[in-house]
Amino acid sequence: MSEGTLYDKVWENHKVTELPTGQDQLFVGLHLIHEVTSPQAFGMLEERDLDVAFPKLTHATVDHIVPTADQSRPYKEDAAEEMMAELEQNVRDAGIDFSDPTTGDQGIVHVIGPEQGITQPGKTIVCGDSHTSTHGAFGALAFGIGTSQIRDVLATGTVAMEKQKVRKIEVTGELQEGVEAKDIILEIIRRLGTEGGVGYVYEYAGEAIEDLDMEGRMSICNMSIEGGARAGYVNPDETTFEWLEQTDYFQENPEKFDELKPYWESIQSDDDAEYDDVVTIDGSSLEPVVTWGTTPGQGIGITDPIPSPEELPEEKQDTARRAQEHMRVEPGETMEGYDIDVAFLGSCTNARLPDLRRAARIVKGRQVDDDVRAMVVPGSQRVQRKAKEEGLKDIFEEAGFEWRNAGCSMCLGMNEDQLEGDEACASSSNRNFIGRQGSKDGRTVLMNPRMVAAAAITGEVSDVRDLKEVNLA
Repeated sequence: MSEGTLYDKVWENHKVTELPTGQDQLFVGLHLIHEVTSPQAFGMLEERDLDVAFPKLTHATVDHIVPTADQSRPYKEDAAEEMMAELEQNVRDAGIDFSDPTTGDQGIVHVIGPEQGITQPGKTIVCGDSHTSTHGAFGALAFGIGTSQIRDVLATGTVAMEKQKVRKIEVTGELQEGVEAKDIILEIIRRLGTEGGVGYVYEYAGEAIEDLDMEGRMSICNMSIEGGARAGYVNPDETTFEWLEQTDYFQENPEKFDELKPYWESIQSDDDAEYDDVVTIDGSSLEPVVTWGTTPGQGIGITDPIPSPEELPEEKQDTARRAQEHMRVEPGETMEGYDIDVAFLGSCTNARLPDLRRAARIVKGRQVDDDVRAMVVPGSQRVQRKAKEEGLKDIFEEAGFEWRNAGCSMCLGMNEDQLEGDEACASSSNRNFIGRQGSKDGRTVLMNPRMVAAAAITGEVSDVRDLKEVNLA
């Protein structure tokens, strides 16, 4: 097993005891909750007459069911209003901080934690959402958990888990123009498979990773789960520390920053750390990656041909045939020129301010194709506000994009934000499963934010490198 990695150090720092099941009981440093997976857990506590053990280590928001068009209360959908009302009652009774829409801090749980500074290196972080791995970008161990585990964390502040192996993924070199963090993680999943990370956590390293801003690192860690890994993380460095120092938490508590920084540095993986596996990828050879199928692992470079099922391992051939039939693509073709009906810029993967800025540089001065329905859904109210201040909202709206309020939206097809019939969507989200965006006949093509912007303008999957970027200043 691994030794001397950040994973090993943080795990041991939070280990309470070894349980009879062979699992370890870990203390949880931050528990993030939202409206979809927490009501049942709070109900379990009420049935047992239990209180929330550590309300100050718990933070709530609303993201999945919150409408992104009309957020007036009561919500139009009864189920959404019911879940929202129940969360409001639960957090009020327990004394839990709640970033609700009236605060100006509401947003996708994996966006607001980092931007508020409560996501920090060396913490164990859990949430009832699979993409909790996002927070690993800060050098935290962040895991998605189920409802019964949410109950356990609420009641005890601990969670039972089995320790995983550690795979180091080194991405070397300098990324080409038009290539982003999203392309790195799609390439990793393409190479290692959607089940390649089962039994592992991924440590992302190498020059290409170190050169990324925090938003890029979050995009990569976010999709660790799509590759089967239990979590993913990046060792904290000066980029991490500079981000944290500017957050509200440390602006209000500067002495805490000075106090914690030595600890953050101490948990970095040792130079001679031992890993269970090491994979190296040449980042300089990558081009924009798009998916051709119905899993995040079915991806190719924008100029590469769609593979023939017969070229793939036997266990993947039937899945590939079904995916190609659903997506209406043919082996040997490229995805460039694939007609789209919808362009979705949003999700916990790519709805942060730098994502919107990059897309806006493609959109500015251009018009959305007449046959495309395009929308921008900022990841949080803070992102929404700052984007408006910078003029990004105007750029998108003048081009023909619809500007929405913060939420998960079309990533999982909530409320009215859904594909209709067999529409094809260029999406900056993380999953392209059949039915994921609201229609069993809908077709989703995953790509980076600039590629989404390019597809919206051209009406088809396009190589963003062929479109000149515009200076936003």
